[in-house]
Amino acid sequence: MPKEYSITYKADNNYENWVHDANWQFLIIPQENDSQELIAFDFLNSIKAINEESINGYGFKTVRVHPKEKFKKISFEANFKLIKKEVNPFDFEPEHDVSASYSKLNKLDFKVDFEPFLKKTHFTTLPNLTSSLFQFDEQLSIFENLKRLNDWTYIHIYFKTGVTNVKTTLDEIIKKRHGVCQDFTHLFCALARKNGIPARYVSGYLHQGSGYFGDSQMHAWSETYVPNVGWVGFDPTNNLLANDNHIKVAHGKDYDDCSPLKGVIYSQGKNKTSHSVIVSSQQQQ
Repeated sequence: MPKEYSITYKADNNYENWVHDANWQFLIIPQENDSQELIAFDFLNSIKAINEESINGYGFKTVRVHPKEKFKKISFEANFKLIKKEVNPFDFEPEHDVSASYSKLNKLDFKVDFEPFLKKTHFTTLPNLTSSLFQFDEQLSIFENLKRLNDWTYIHIYFKTGVTNVKTTLDEIIKKRHGVCQDFTHLFCALARKNGIPARYVSGYLHQGSGYFGDSQMHAWSETYVPNVGWVGFDPTNNLLANDNHIKVAHGKDYDDCSPLKGVIYSQGKNKTSHSVIVSSQQQQ
């Protein structure tokens, strides 16, 4: 049965000195797709600057804000309501010919079609000494190997906030073995790509009412392309397949493509920023 979700996103920014110019881009609007229908959306800022909607390079909706007057404090609040259909992540035909699936990974047209999600990025580059950290068993299907990778990543890293940030790379994550959802996802994507599987980084919201791991902001998971099946969502932070508690906003190669907030601020001195997300749901009648 479909669920109705309510999401509130807040960001508060305080600056020591006047900000004379600023540009922000918010990538926080839930995607509309086969399982998600956005039914209400509003976006407000405390200084009544004009909000403009645009589309980013991957085709996802963004909100741009460019205040015309100086300020020392600005707050943003977005509210979304959407209907999410019940999702069965195992609702697909399994790979019948395992060897044919692996053969497809090595074909030139496949590599060209999925090139953006096969190549290394700054956040999905494995340290040299860990190149064999996880290897696929080609006696098993690609899907089964991805489930094993999901499980391995979940066990290999311990969820802990405050020990990494949005600039943390895999060498530090692998060494410390602590991190949050973006760290789990970067490692999962890196190892899937290392084994020839297209993997994209997904940003969105997670309803944590079922006891899932996640922080107080936006969640991250991965979508991997399985030949003859399509894109399948894996959440290594929680060791499960993405389901109806996962509300997708956008995807890209890594966090940089999916950052919920990007901006340029012209000011001097210190600043303090805080973000929060609340996700609630109810069964639709």
